[in-house]
Amino acid sequence: MKKNRAMDEIKKHQYSVLLCFFFILSHFCLQFKPVLAQTSAVFACDTATNPSLKSFPFCDVSLGVSARVNDLVKRLTLQEKITMLVNTAGNVSRLGIPKYEWWSEALHGISYTGPGVKFNNVVPHATSFPQPILTSASFNETLFETIGKVVSTEGRAMYNVGQAGLTYWSPNVNIYRDPRWGRGQETAGEDPTLSSKYGVAYVKGLQQRDDGKKDMLKVASCCKHYTAYDVDDWKGIQRYNFNAKVTQQDLDDTFNPPFKSCVLDGNVASVMCSYNQVNGKPTCGDYDLLAGVIRGQWKLNGYIVTDCDSLNEMYWAQHYTKTPEETAALSLNAGLDLNCGSWLGKYTQGAVNQGLVNESVIDRAVSNNFATLMRLGFFDGNPKNQIYGNLGPKDVCTEDHQELAREAARQGIVLLKNTAGSLPLSPKSIKSLAVIGPNANLAYTMVGSYEGSPCKYTTPLDGLGASVSTVYQQGCDIACATAQVDNAKKVAAAADAVVLVMGSDQTIERESKDRVNITLPGQQALLVTEVASVSKGPVILVIMSGGGMDVKFAVDNPKVTSILWVGFPGEAGGAALADVIFGYYNPSGRLPMTWYPQSYVDKVDMTNMNMRADPKTGFPGRSYRFYKGPTVFNFGDGLSYTQYKHHLVKAPKFVSIPLEEGHACRSTKCKSIDAVNEQGCNNLGFDIHLKVQNVGKMRGSHTVLLFTSPPSVHNAPQKHLLDFQKIHLTPQSEGVVKFNLDVCKHLSVVDEVGNRKVALGLHVLHIGDLKHSLTLRI
Repeated sequence: MKKNRAMDEIKKHQYSVLLCFFFILSHFCLQFKPVLAQTSAVFACDTATNPSLKSFPFCDVSLGVSARVNDLVKRLTLQEKITMLVNTAGNVSRLGIPKYEWWSEALHGISYTGPGVKFNNVVPHATSFPQPILTSASFNETLFETIGKVVSTEGRAMYNVGQAGLTYWSPNVNIYRDPRWGRGQETAGEDPTLSSKYGVAYVKGLQQRDDGKKDMLKVASCCKHYTAYDVDDWKGIQRYNFNAKVTQQDLDDTFNPPFKSCVLDGNVASVMCSYNQVNGKPTCGDYDLLAGVIRGQWKLNGYIVTDCDSLNEMYWAQHYTKTPEETAALSLNAGLDLNCGSWLGKYTQGAVNQGLVNESVIDRAVSNNFATLMRLGFFDGNPKNQIYGNLGPKDVCTEDHQELAREAARQGIVLLKNTAGSLPLSPKSIKSLAVIGPNANLAYTMVGSYEGSPCKYTTPLDGLGASVSTVYQQGCDIACATAQVDNAKKVAAAADAVVLVMGSDQTIERESKDRVNITLPGQQALLVTEVASVSKGPVILVIMSGGGMDVKFAVDNPKVTSILWVGFPGEAGGAALADVIFGYYNPSGRLPMTWYPQSYVDKVDMTNMNMRADPKTGFPGRSYRFYKGPTVFNFGDGLSYTQYKHHLVKAPKFVSIPLEEGHACRSTKCKSIDAVNEQGCNNLGFDIHLKVQNVGKMRGSHTVLLFTSPPSVHNAPQKHLLDFQKIHLTPQSEGVVKFNLDVCKHLSVVDEVGNRKVALGLHVLHIGDLKHSLTLRI
């Protein structure tokens, strides 16, 4: 009977694989994959079942983490240690240590990407929030952290019934450097300040416990992919062997700040090194980047992990080492602790035998891994007796969690164009609404990549149809090779208003697929233009995408009366879109990245990693901080249904830095001073107070972005974001937003060799149309 049942499961799995092949999309693949329910957590030190384990100090919860880890490592053989260097870690039954799967994902909800998470009949779904690119558009740190708290709660609940692990390789804090990058949707955008604040808040939400024990973890987060990683597969150039040639200035000014903030401010438990090389060295084998910076300068309290199969690529694709054993030794000696993949499991013993790596290095690696598990309570016995032991299926997909997914999408949606009399639509006056477009009724497009199994879906058609009568025409599929223009025009001409839901999906932009063009795919633009030409009422273009699109044709077309960008808005995206379109919610999202024209990508090589413009070569630069050229929309763009006014209440015109007697800059004119070691600069700050008035007729949240244009020294950014806040105001009310600025942190720039310098001279602060000049002097 057991044998027949096993054969049946094998046949089901084979059938599942065939279905995956034909459906292609991982969403469908994993929906069909049979999963046998496991209903208990995996943990070590089960002293209730095996009382003899009480004699081991590593099971003694009264001892500190370091003492427990040291005791455990001393008891392991070399072969046992090596099994702990890979994501599917081995078991040591004689010590009561079970197998553990390190690889779980939680980019915007518990994901079925990675073997650590299984959805089954016990917990079949988890809350699916918007992709981070849309969440970041809210510019709301509280929201970032709150989402993290919900995701970690659902992760713990699933762990308790054996469906998830405790280590989640999220968030992605890479900079969205180029609009063609397929994984830009996973990030918080192009700005280092926003990306840093997003990463820190999300990490805190995932990791921080509710009992105040700061060294213990609710779940362990991981900031990835370190570093300068943002080419996946562009015109045949792949991430696996791409060499990112990066200046030290760009590395320290743009690419590394989010990782640094993750470690220093977020106390993240892990950093993942990337596939690519940086300046000729694979990141997972670069001692300077790993042991030197992450562990040495930033003092990571946790483990460093490879991206999956990075060591395979280092050997096979990059040909960086001569033997597999050299690859294993290089990575371990560089500071790596854990290998997503099997490489270290296969070749570490040989590396030891050949004298390429010492066992003490392996001890360091497994100690960092075990310390993380100790902080998670994995070695504290049955989790039912611990702080989160009461969590279970009832705590996943709760009404509050699902409402938060809807609220996150609402806060992120960006209104980019709005002609008078267009939005918001009045449900009472709209008798017929035409809903047209390839993304109007496709549920799985909304959740993007690294998705899980959502609690439920509300498509744009569902959401809009809940308020008014709708007529639907797909118009074309996402590639839109041939648009069904006549059918779409027919329903549009008869409707009071039209909503066109266009954009992309994972077949257009995703991991391992970068774009070549940044226009709407195929004949989508033709469909929009033709539909708009016959419409008698408002025409709302909704762009569902991860990256920006060149929609200048729609911006310039007066018949297209409104444009909304909704990212990949998660499970409740359609409901959130309807909330905005019908005015139940006043949009306050701002673009977290520049929207370039197609001419930009026609001219600029995606593999050129430089951020700063170069007039000598005609290179126009990247991001709002350095790009000098035309845009479709700018970083920070976003409209509201009401109007706000800013008035500066408090801001200094001069700030003086006290320097010690004999300082060189007292006798010599200096353009900048050191921002790290200068004693007079430490703890020197000032306040900016801004009065914000809602002078319109609708309540709303207002996003206040504080920028500065520093003096033109060290090839500094032409403008960069210092801080941001949200304020909610009723009509005709006002409030005060306060920023506390640190001179060394906020008014410094990175010089040509990567040192942070305080720029002396004129700084111009920007808040909307308001500008304020501030002179920094000694």
